[in-house]
Amino acid sequence: MTISHLLALANKSGGTLYVMLLLLLVALTVIIERSRYLSNMQEGGAQLIAMLKPDGGQLAALVVPDKLSRLPHARLFDLLQNEPASAERNSLEGHLEEAIMHQVPSLDRSLWLLDTVITVAPLLGLFGTIVGMFNAFHALGDVQNDAVQVTGGIAEALIATASGLFIAMLGLVFFNALNTRVRIIVHQLETIKIMLGNRHGRLGLPPSPGRVPVELIRAQARV
Repeated sequence: MTISHLLALANKSGGTLYVMLLLLLVALTVIIERSRYLSNMQEGGAQLIAMLKPDGGQLAALVVPDKLSRLPHARLFDLLQNEPASAERNSLEGHLEEAIMHQVPSLDRSLWLLDTVITVAPLLGLFGTIVGMFNAFHALGDVQNDAVQVTGGIAEALIATASGLFIAMLGLVFFNALNTRVRIIVHQLETIKIMLGNRHGRLGLPPSPGRVPVELIRAQARV
């Protein structure tokens, strides 16, 4: 199948194949851009979690590398630096959770375009097939056309359906893969939030005003 033949099919489809080509380009653009972005983000999150795994509790000495400072995960570390040392854990976790909620929308950005392509491509392929079938039956009405021309027109009409299904299947595979990466990154953010809360609570901070230590209560009870 030559390029000239493909152009002839596109012209006979009433512009449907041209629109499907545009959908394919949009899908490929979103797939490539989001795959690179989410892959780098996932790798950076794994590195930050590895930095927090040593159970020393020295958060003040932890420095985020410059190449990771632009990741959403780094926003949690920035928030921790601005958090007062006397802050309770519930307050700290609330602020970290708020920071996560602000970063989540940037993870699945542009994925709605891929979802739209997955939905529209088969419908557009069906529409192109209907247009092609109209042309085939129009050729059937001409007594000078033989059966080969009619069946050939039907085969050309089915190319629109095949193209739409191909674009939808390709987009669906990568859409699920990208959504999986988004879930992994969100899990990384939640993991970093818990790890920061645990290590921040072991820095030997004085008890909050109005809170009586548990050991003092037990001693008074024994007396």
